[in-house]
Amino acid sequence: MIMLKRYNTATLRQSGFSLVELMVGLVIGLIASLVIMQVFSAFEGQKRSTSGTADAQTNGSIALHHIQRDVQMAGYGLPMPSADEENASLKCDPSPVFDHDDDPATPNLDIFPLVIEDGGSADGESDVVTVRFSLTAMGAVPVEIVSEANATSAGGLTAENNIGCQNIGKVDDINIALISQGTLCRMARIVGVDGDDKISLAASTPTGVPIANGAKIACMGNWQDYRYDIVDNQLRLNGSPIVSEIVSMQAQYGVSDPIVPGDAKNQVVSWVNATGAWAAPTVADRNRIKAVRIVVVARNNLLEKDDVTNQCTTPKGVENNGPCAWDDADVDAAPTIDLSAIDNWQRYRYKTFGTIIPLRNIIWSRDVL
Repeated sequence: MIMLKRYNTATLRQSGFSLVELMVGLVIGLIASLVIMQVFSAFEGQKRSTSGTADAQTNGSIALHHIQRDVQMAGYGLPMPSADEENASLKCDPSPVFDHDDDPATPNLDIFPLVIEDGGSADGESDVVTVRFSLTAMGAVPVEIVSEANATSAGGLTAENNIGCQNIGKVDDINIALISQGTLCRMARIVGVDGDDKISLAASTPTGVPIANGAKIACMGNWQDYRYDIVDNQLRLNGSPIVSEIVSMQAQYGVSDPIVPGDAKNQVVSWVNATGAWAAPTVADRNRIKAVRIVVVARNNLLEKDDVTNQCTTPKGVENNGPCAWDDADVDAAPTIDLSAIDNWQRYRYKTFGTIIPLRNIIWSRDVL
């Protein structure tokens, strides 16, 4: 007889996930994946915003450093007014203008230490700041001309001495002298220095002020312009880009009271834009400029999905399409910052960098100004 083997039904029972359980697990996994992707996307956006803001911080700091460094040098190399009040260079009226390279296409030189060209708030243009100073190590010292020789003759003119004068002899350098006789002045280019007292000037030296006994000549050396402007969101120095993602620059003159006596003449009492009478100030007004206040606006170049920058109105009521230049509650109205010419300007983040820079080389002249 054949015996049938009996199997325990409990050992044959299958165990595992049902279809419903698998579907629930898949849904949970998909939800977890979506959450992870959302967290990753948000983190990546925050990282890009943070790194972009750090870049804006760096660019703004570097831009302001460049400008501040040169503005602090404004006027260096001008003859020291305290050495001779009668022939003070900052009292030259009219202020001399000189075509140093005989090229009408290039800007002329003059002795105005700092000039702001207002860009105008209507079209959102940035201001332009031009600084002038000399690269010579020694500041100009006015010395007396002791002969009436023609300055363009082979022998040149004779001065008490030619301290600070040199024949640079380099094409890119501009070797400038200032000749003054009272408030009458002219600029000239030095082409030769011979011995201790002979100075030769270029044949293109402008006429109009006689070179006579008693006139002063001061060698300013390599006197040049340093022009800061903003083009295509780049800060440029003399036409060459130096810092990117700088979208605006605004500046104001800090001016003193013209009628107060003594040291009070060098205290800034108001801040003015380079408009109206200050677009082309007279010599007297020019000498009232004791400081400049500058703000640069740096941009994080990450285009956000939503608007992140709103219009800003200062306490004085200046409306800005962008950040405010500074808090003007206790000072004159701040300049207008208008970034609306930038496509989707509100979807970028901006940071302002501002400072007040005293024109120290001008303040040194307080005894005669």
